Amino acid sequence: MSVNLAKGARDFLPEVMTQRLGVIETIRNVFGQFGFEPLETPAFERIETLTGKYGDETDKLMFRIHARGKNAKPGECDLALRYDLTVPLARFLAMHRELRLPFKRYQIQPVWRAERAQRGRFREFYQCDVDIAGSTSPLADAECVAVVDAALGALGFSAYTIRINDRRILSTYARRCGATDLKGELSVLIAVDKLDKIGREQVEAEIRERGFDPSGLEALWAACAVDASDSGSVLDVLDAELDEGGRAGVATLRKVVAYAQAMGVDPARIRIDPALARGADYYTGPVFEATLDDGSVGSVAGGGRYDGLVGALSGRDLPAVGVSLGMERLLVIMEERGMLPEQSTAAEVLVTVFSDDVVADAARTAKALRALGVSAELYVGDSRMKSQLKHGDKRGYPWVVLVGPDEVAAGVITLKNSKTWENQTLTVADAAERIRAARQVA
Repeated sequence: MSVNLAKGARDFLPEVMTQRLGVIETIRNVFGQFGFEPLETPAFERIETLTGKYGDETDKLMFRIHARGKNAKPGECDLALRYDLTVPLARFLAMHRELRLPFKRYQIQPVWRAERAQRGRFREFYQCDVDIAGSTSPLADAECVAVVDAALGALGFSAYTIRINDRRILSTYARRCGATDLKGELSVLIAVDKLDKIGREQVEAEIRERGFDPSGLEALWAACAVDASDSGSVLDVLDAELDEGGRAGVATLRKVVAYAQAMGVDPARIRIDPALARGADYYTGPVFEATLDDGSVGSVAGGGRYDGLVGALSGRDLPAVGVSLGMERLLVIMEERGMLPEQSTAAEVLVTVFSDDVVADAARTAKALRALGVSAELYVGDSRMKSQLKHGDKRGYPWVVLVGPDEVAAGVITLKNSKTWENQTLTVADAAERIRAARQVA
């Protein structure tokens, strides 16, 4: 039998997982600095919770789970794997009314989408989300922008742009195309959302095929032609020709941009993009998307305000806004650019075993190093010393410790630096201090 992975799925070897966990920890630290708390939800939800929340096109990409039990009908599905982390959060908020508001959470878990696998896009992948529930203030939206900025900076990125828009602005243009209800507006927005991929002509053609008049977008294209580096000018153009609902979106964006800058986001990294739609049906206000300036990959972060989603699930009116980091795309780029952490082992030190006579001493050395704050792996194989050293070199341990009869008699260990090949004879305490000092320099 041929053994293969399912399409769009991956195995992660230990050295890769070590790097992934390092990136996750960096992101987690940024989230914590902003006061977001950790949350986890189940991998699957009731199908009625998930369907209809993302849009008809994305619902087709959902992995459904067949119903079980004696009353289940053939082909009936009552559960589905989560498509993102936002709808499960909305379900969680609807159920937990005891939460103190505003509630700020981060969630780093896998999601599943039955779409075509390609570079940086998989059927199973991790999302890193932050959300703020219970606040209508533009401060919350601005903080989502600031979190993305801080996370990308902490990961080592410097050339990126955070594009911002408001769905109320686009709704105005959709109505000018002939949309008379929310379903019609979303139909137009789905086409506009493809502007970067297919261009203006194809967007207009698709809108026409959907039964709407693309001439209603003429003012939108004019606004898109304004110098995007001048957020104020773009907003002034929009403010002058939108209806009341659209102008409310413009007023919110002015505050979001000002607050994000006050939080330390470089104004040069913020762009008002009047055509930015984002695909999900549930967005109601500001939306944002981060892209790398070199255009090497699609968006690396995205999100927005979804004030009606919790109410749609429970009738409880609870505003919310959030953003998701595209961790998988970021990891692909970081690997290609050599930005991932060098360490490929879970432990910093490999403690070798010279012979059966000093096994207990080697074990005590490993325990002592751990007690002093140094991660240490005790070699548990049955190879000779030469093979153990080769094992440490191949695995990429920064340090190797030798505990032989001479070291045991003298109450010391031999510490080998794998990069410089320098050997030092030290006490365990001094060796731990040397490793910690090198860690700080790195």
